Amino acid sequence: MDAHVTDTPEPPRFAGWGARPAGGPGADGPGPPRIPPYRWHWRRWAALGVAGFVLAGAGTGWAVYAKLNSNIHTDSATERELRKWESERPPAGPPNAENVLLIGSDSRKGGNGRYGHSRGQRSDTTMLLHLAADRKSATAVSIPRDLMVEVPHCKRPDGTETAPRPAQFNAAFAAGGPACTIRTVEKLTGIRIDHYLIIDFVGFTRMVNAVDGVEVCLPRPVHDPEAHLTLPAGRQTLHGEAALGYVRARKSLGNGSDTQRMERQQRFLGALVKKVQSNGVLLNPTRLYPVLDAATSSLTTDTELASLRGLYELVRSTRRIPTGKVQFMTVPRREYRLDPNRDELVQPDAGRLFGQLHSDLPVTVAPPQGAGEEPVRTGNGSSDDRPDEPSVPSPSSGPTFPGTTAERGICE
Repeated sequence: MDAHVTDTPEPPRFAGWGARPAGGPGADGPGPPRIPPYRWHWRRWAALGVAGFVLAGAGTGWAVYAKLNSNIHTDSATERELRKWESERPPAGPPNAENVLLIGSDSRKGGNGRYGHSRGQRSDTTMLLHLAADRKSATAVSIPRDLMVEVPHCKRPDGTETAPRPAQFNAAFAAGGPACTIRTVEKLTGIRIDHYLIIDFVGFTRMVNAVDGVEVCLPRPVHDPEAHLTLPAGRQTLHGEAALGYVRARKSLGNGSDTQRMERQQRFLGALVKKVQSNGVLLNPTRLYPVLDAATSSLTTDTELASLRGLYELVRSTRRIPTGKVQFMTVPRREYRLDPNRDELVQPDAGRLFGQLHSDLPVTVAPPQGAGEEPVRTGNGSSDDRPDEPSVPSPSSGPTFPGTTAERGICE
C-alpha cells in the first residue's frame, strides 16, 4: 500500500542567512550558515574602529615626537668653528667612552629676562661629564667659573677674533660661546669633547618641576633677595624657582664661596638623578614625557644630539648606571697666587684626574674632610695649598678625589 506523503514547506530563508552557495561546494549538501548581514556590518565597523584607533595612536605618537624634537635648538655654527681648529684638538678617547660638556647659561634672553639683566651671557655652571665605555659609571667634574685658564683664539659673534690670553674660565663663553668654551676645556684637560648641552634658567626650573621637586635640608632659614630665595630651616621639597635660587645662591648659604655653591649644585643634581631613577621615570611614558618636554624646551646642543633620538640613545645608555657610580667632583684647585678671588689648578692632582678620564680609567670620590664649611682645594681633601697627591686605595678603583655620588642624598 502506497503511503501518501505531503511535503511540508520550509520556512522562508532570508538572502544570505544560512543560504547555500549555488553551484559551489556544499551547494547540495549541508554547510555552515553564512554570517547575517548585521554581523558583517558590526565587524566592519569594529575593524574600522580599531584601524582608526591605531592610526590615531600613531598620529599622537608622531605629534609628541615632533614636538619634543622641535624643542631642541641645534647649533651647527659651533661645529663649523671647531672644524677650523681640528689640528689643535686632543685625540678621541677609547671607543664608546663619551665626554659631554654641560653648560648652564646665565643668558637673560627670552623667558630668562625675569632673572635680571646682563650684557651678553656667561657660563654660570660648567661640568665635564665622562661616560665610561662600559656605561658602568659616570663622572661629572665641575670647572669653577673663576678658574684661571688659557683661553685660545676665539671667534666673537660679530666675526672678529680674540687673541689667546689668560683669563677666568667663564670669560671664554662670553667671548666666543660654546666653541670657545669647548676649546678652552680641551686645552685645559687634554680631553676631547664629543658633545655639549646648554641649558638656561627656564629649562632648569621646568626640569625640577617635571619630577615634582627635589628634597633638601637646611640647617637654618635662608633669606637671599639676590637669589630670590626665602626658605625656612629643615627638610623640604624645592620646586622650580626655589630650586634655582638654591643652586645659584652664594652669600646666604655656606661661607659665600663659589666652591660651596658648586658642591651644592653637585649634591642637588645627584639628588635629581636619584629621584629620576628611583621613581622609574625613564621606564614610565606618562612620567617621562613631561621630563623630556622640560629637558628639550630650553636646550641647545650639537647636531648629533639635536634630536629626540640622539638624546634618548644617550640617556638610554646610562639608565643602568647605579647611583653609587654617578660621581660628582670639582677639579683640584687652590687660591690663585696673584689674586685670592680667583682659582688655579693644583698639580699633579689635576693632571692625574684628566689623564684617568681621557684614558677611560677609574676614579673614585669620597666625602672631603670637614666638608660643608671650608673650600676643598686639593685632590686628597686637605684645604691647604700643598699639591698633595690623592690616595690610591687600589688599582681597580683608581685615585680618590673629594666629591659625592648620586646615592648620597642632600639630607643624608
